[in-house]
Amino acid sequence: QDSARARARRRLRQAGVGARLCAVCRPGAAVLLPLLLRGGRLHLLLTVRAAQLRRSPGEVCFPGGKSEACDKDEIDTALREAKEEVGLEPEKVEVICRLVPGIDKMNQLVTPVVGFIEDTFQATPNPDEVSEVFVMPLEYFIKPLNYKALSYKTSSGHTTLMHCFIYDDQERKKSFKIWGLTAHFAVFLALVVFGEKPTFEVDYDLDNLVASAENNFLNLYASVYGRKKSNL
Repeated sequence: QDSARARARRRLRQAGVGARLCAVCRPGAAVLLPLLLRGGRLHLLLTVRAAQLRRSPGEVCFPGGKSEACDKDEIDTALREAKEEVGLEPEKVEVICRLVPGIDKMNQLVTPVVGFIEDTFQATPNPDEVSEVFVMPLEYFIKPLNYKALSYKTSSGHTTLMHCFIYDDQERKKSFKIWGLTAHFAVFLALVVFGEKPTFEVDYDLDNLVASAENNFLNLYASVYGRKKSNL
């Protein structure tokens, strides 16, 4: 078990963009990608947004939200939001790194923060924000049983592939649909951790995963915010 965790930690630290990419970008939001070991395999904790929320009700996402003035950085934002949404105490998270940011459908910048939590963590979802919490194997994001790719046009006219996974949770006798930015972050996380070729197409150069992810992001950032890449 420890070797799976140690290997993941090492690979993630190498892929972490730290404050470098975050520094050139306007602050927006942050999400926590909580990893845990269960039965010797890495799993990811995800939430389902409450049905009464105005934005993306009922969709699967990671705990997270907008930066607030009290937050020192994206890590603070992700940890504060995870505590508010699922009752995860910040000191119970071993923060590993920040990965390449993404841009959501509201053109808001979102930074993914990866951290390990204990398998024994019992979520207490805040019903105003989260309707349920579930855990799934990280490996599903490179070797899915039920997957399709959707072609998606961003507001700036940039066409991109959007991953869409359907995961059948045996425990809950329920299917969850993971797509959009949540799937994008989960796929990249799985690629970094496992270092394997996925069973579907991705728009990364797998031999230069982090560099190509940064490049994709900077191109998207430039197209959304109308900045020339040379200014970044």
